[in-house]
Amino acid sequence: MTITITAFERSPDGGKGLARDTRVRWALEEVGQPYEVRLVSFRAMKEPAHLALHPFGQIPTYEEGDLALFETGAIVFHIAERHGGLLPADANARARAVTWMFAAVNTIEPPILELATANLLEGDKPWNKERLPLVEERVRHRLDQLSARLGDASWLDGAFSAGDLMMVSVLLRLKSSGILDEYPTLAAYVARGEARPSYKRAFDAQLAVYTASHRPVG
Repeated sequence: MTITITAFERSPDGGKGLARDTRVRWALEEVGQPYEVRLVSFRAMKEPAHLALHPFGQIPTYEEGDLALFETGAIVFHIAERHGGLLPADANARARAVTWMFAAVNTIEPPILELATANLLEGDKPWNKERLPLVEERVRHRLDQLSARLGDASWLDGAFSAGDLMMVSVLLRLKSSGILDEYPTLAAYVARGEARPSYKRAFDAQLAVYTASHRPVG
């Protein structure tokens, strides 16, 4: 059965691979599964056809036969469970990899998204100057903990897993802030993720959509 995912018709991330469809693309590339992409406009995301797939009007979605999924973490978990390469065979190691998936989206990502909101949407607010250092402090607190746990290991728990895929994807959002550079261990960890051929293919595929959507007409 053909796998179809949805992605932004005109991605707002500037082709930086930060849109969440990149995580799903990466997972599919990692396990060697072909897929098709249906591009969705911001307007179409709020229309009934897309809302039937994603009740919150976002991307990505995942369709395979009569199965339709939304939420990136759930999609990546499904891919990892169905195809080899993203979850260890050992039951305990498998459970730990899933734990890291949850940690990425539930513990590490929220303060990072809060920082992005503070910088992109609240920069002109009179209280932003006082609030921003507090938001950055929350991000650094989590990075302190994560860096200490990673130590000098290449990946979070043995071999590369879906936990690393999700964690690297989350940390990539910090590259433009400069905060990631304060943590050489984590910066190197992210660089290892970006160096994987599967990530490069996913990034290039997402970038191609952005490039095509911004190509001058005429």
